[in-house]
Amino acid sequence: MSDLLTVRAAAERLGVAYSTLKQWIYDGSIRTTKTRGGHHRIAEAEIQRALITQEKPSSTKPVAANGGGILVALSGRNQLRGIVEEVRSDGLLSQVRLRIGDQFLTAVITRDAINELKLKRGDEAVAIIKSTEVMIGRTSTDRPARRGR
Repeated sequence: MSDLLTVRAAAERLGVAYSTLKQWIYDGSIRTTKTRGGHHRIAEAEIQRALITQEKPSSTKPVAANGGGILVALSGRNQLRGIVEEVRSDGLLSQVRLRIGDQFLTAVITRDAINELKLKRGDEAVAIIKSTEVMIGRTSTDRPARRGR
């Protein structure tokens, strides 16, 4: 069997907590193979399937308000779930670095928001993106040949 990952490694690839992935395994959302010792292993193809499933928008997702128990609905689109890698605060602002699979997203929010959310390294979090602009960057260092003027 090729490309089998431990639950911990798979959780890191998916950008979720170990306990979350174990729950997904127990409720049947993630298919695994068991070793002779009874340990779960997850195939690379299953990781890819889970990543694609995470990207599909759902109609709405409930979100608990700050300690009030009030539920509000957010559009399922433009939400990126991940693990907080770093929180740095200086003055009124804080920088949050979120690991989403094998990529990172950095956001600058107010220090008050950090305090309200009680965000710290290792927490699960959701980046909610609201924008009317998209920027495109080059991913390769290869440049096309220039044409003469």
